[in-house]
Amino acid sequence: MKLFFATRPSALARWQTNWVINELKNIHPDLECEEKIIITQGDKILDKPLPEIGGKGLFTKELESELLSGAVHCAVHSLKDLPVENPAGLTIGCIPTRAEVRDALISANGYTIATLPANASVGTSSLRRSAQILSHRPDINTQSLRGNVDTRLRKALDAQYDAIILAGAGLTRLGLDNHVTEWLSLDVMLPAPGQGALAIQCRADDQTTLSLLAALEDDSTRKCVTAERAFLSGLGGGCAVPVAAYAVIGNRSLVISLTGLVISEDGKKVVKVIGQGTNALELGNELAQQAVAQGASEVLKLITVH
Repeated sequence: MKLFFATRPSALARWQTNWVINELKNIHPDLECEEKIIITQGDKILDKPLPEIGGKGLFTKELESELLSGAVHCAVHSLKDLPVENPAGLTIGCIPTRAEVRDALISANGYTIATLPANASVGTSSLRRSAQILSHRPDINTQSLRGNVDTRLRKALDAQYDAIILAGAGLTRLGLDNHVTEWLSLDVMLPAPGQGALAIQCRADDQTTLSLLAALEDDSTRKCVTAERAFLSGLGGGCAVPVAAYAVIGNRSLVISLTGLVISEDGKKVVKVIGQGTNALELGNELAQQAVAQGASEVLKLITVH
């Protein structure tokens, strides 16, 4: 049996795909795997902020087309980059154990959020990160930061920005977390729904691939990210909006604890909801409705004007 994997060309995408391949081959020693590198629109357009050019789907559409055509069996995604709705015919075959969920601040001058000078420049490609930083430090000047992890890191180390913010999982996977100046606490920076988790996408009717992938599934991670993504979906599902969510399951417990956040672009209006439940979809939807009742829709309408 041979599986073909679609992957983006970045070092992180290749690392993630190779990690999945190696894990599968450890479990299924006779399995052969091969990568097919696909350049997406998100890889081509690097001079504009993501919200301006369409958001997360830019990193997934070409890979999904390869899956639907039958050219490949699997595509490995960072779950936070995957739209909440799968295209017809595709499914998330497995979600392995989650990695680091926090965001990280990197500064060539060793600044932290607290010690950044007034009007400091902070690079980020995310409205969610920008808004939460401004909530704590309204004096900071957030600026668009695009490119692969190594490209963005180089800009930080060259002091093109006073600091940048990146997802911690990508840094740890690439062995670059020694550059982290400050790991941002979840009180300061709540992650994107699904952050730190991988999603291996495949065709919904491909039972052979689904059975091979099943060995990598982590049930707790699946439940947590399902709740987070249900929260995002309940708010409209847009990927270029400042929505954050993080869920955990207690030790030896079936109860999911979910925190959801909707925040205005300037960081001044914050809607934060917290709840518990045993059904991930119901919990996410319920908290989304609570957020709407507290004014989340009005906050998000201000964003969509841009």
